[in-house]
Amino acid sequence: MHSLRTRITFLTVCVIVIALTIVTLLSALFIRNSARLESDQLLLLLCETGERNLDYYFNSVQKSVEKVSSFVESDLKGVEPAQLEKHIDRVGRYFEEMVYKTNGVLTYYYRIDPAISDSVKGFWYTNLDGDGFVPHAVTDITRYDTRDTSKLVWFTVPKYTGRSIWLPPYITDNLDMRVISYNVPIYWKDQFVGVVGIEIDYTTMAEQVESLRLYNNGYAFLSDAEGEIFYHPRIDVTQLTPETMPEVPEGILSDSTFVRYTFEGVWKRAAWLPLSNGMRLIVSVPASETDGDWQRLILEILSVSAVVLVVMSVFTLYYTGHITKPLHELTEAAERLNKGNYDFALEYSGDDEVGRLTTTFKRLADHMKDHINDLNKRVYIDALTSVKNKGAFAAAIEVLQAQMDKDKAQLAFAVGVFDCDDLKSVNDQYGHEKGDAYLKTACRLICRVFQHSPVFRISGDEFAVILQNDDYRNRAALIRQFREACAAACAATGNRWEQVHISMGVADFDPQGDQYVIDTVRRADESMYADKQVRKQARERT
Repeated sequence: MHSLRTRITFLTVCVIVIALTIVTLLSALFIRNSARLESDQLLLLLCETGERNLDYYFNSVQKSVEKVSSFVESDLKGVEPAQLEKHIDRVGRYFEEMVYKTNGVLTYYYRIDPAISDSVKGFWYTNLDGDGFVPHAVTDITRYDTRDTSKLVWFTVPKYTGRSIWLPPYITDNLDMRVISYNVPIYWKDQFVGVVGIEIDYTTMAEQVESLRLYNNGYAFLSDAEGEIFYHPRIDVTQLTPETMPEVPEGILSDSTFVRYTFEGVWKRAAWLPLSNGMRLIVSVPASETDGDWQRLILEILSVSAVVLVVMSVFTLYYTGHITKPLHELTEAAERLNKGNYDFALEYSGDDEVGRLTTTFKRLADHMKDHINDLNKRVYIDALTSVKNKGAFAAAIEVLQAQMDKDKAQLAFAVGVFDCDDLKSVNDQYGHEKGDAYLKTACRLICRVFQHSPVFRISGDEFAVILQNDDYRNRAALIRQFREACAAACAATGNRWEQVHISMGVADFDPQGDQYVIDTVRRADESMYADKQVRKQARERT
């Protein structure tokens, strides 16, 4: 059976475990969500920074081209076909001013549609070595079918869309360089005239993106809404074909600002924002780096929780031991009480339920002890003479027998048996009341002489004494003293019922001959009957 202490400890530890588990799980959930929110905000902040820088750069290019387009359209007013060369010169000078105010420009151009003029083609300036812009031979547009927008995209796309447009990265004609460009179609009186545009060096844009880094292995890259990668710091996009382009990771095309995807077996978290040129700027970082801090923190919380659990368990075990100690003492006292042992001490006296229970139990034990003593008196005390009765004598013999069985050689005692002579004649002549007085007088005399030994009334007119210790050692003197006391009592009164005539037999315990205590009692009884016979013969002679 489990103890109350074990049950309380188990229950308390279970409550602590459940509470710690709930608090730890809620803390872990809160920490994880907070950490992820913080990492998402860092990703978004870096993405917004990159977006502002790139959009600022793209907008500066866009504004430069749009200013040039506005100048072109205003300069076309009143220009005759024969004056297109001068128009081109004016536009070239103005364009040059705009380009020098714009960073990262690789080429700028103004191309005339062959449908407008076969002789005037426009201009194309390049700055390939960084020393300044120089004129470059323009592409012969007439060699291409301008209705095919997959060719000469810088010209055909704005022509057939009829709107200004940022083009995704492409390889320039003649230069064989990867660039992006912003192009504006030029119209005069609703007729398409040509295209003005600026091509930006791909590396300039790449440097802007390359500078966006987060944690140890975070990076940024550019793609479109379909997932086609324009720039990636870990992938040389310039060397890839549509067939060799890596597959777009699942999840990266989400419409949500924050995405989670797997790339090369690594879980990543990313944030993306659209750029003004139609691209997407994506800032990505391994999930292990964003989650590492909160995972370590959760492990620390788990470690602390484990320590708290151990400490609280030890404290609970100690405290429940302190609480249940009075209950344990009460249990032991109840077990002793059940065995008839009333000698126990209960010291707890706290002002609580256990203290009140302890006090009540002690009172109950005292009352029970008094009640048992009273019952013992009723059971083992002779009602007439107030000495122990035959039942008490039998119990005393059992105690002596137990001592004999344990160590017979060390046991020393004697048994005295007494019989009141002529009790029947007193009852017949004077009544039972006088007979009772006769018995009481005899009992008092026996008790007075053998005052240190237990006296028993073992039948109507028989008494017994068990002599031990000093009474045993002085038994001869006591026997002689008893004979003298009987004679003195008889001589002191003339009333028959007050004169005590008592036959007595005493037998010593013989360790060699007596196997049982009752053997000693039997010899004492035989001795008493022998004395009774002698006394009877003596009375008959007189």
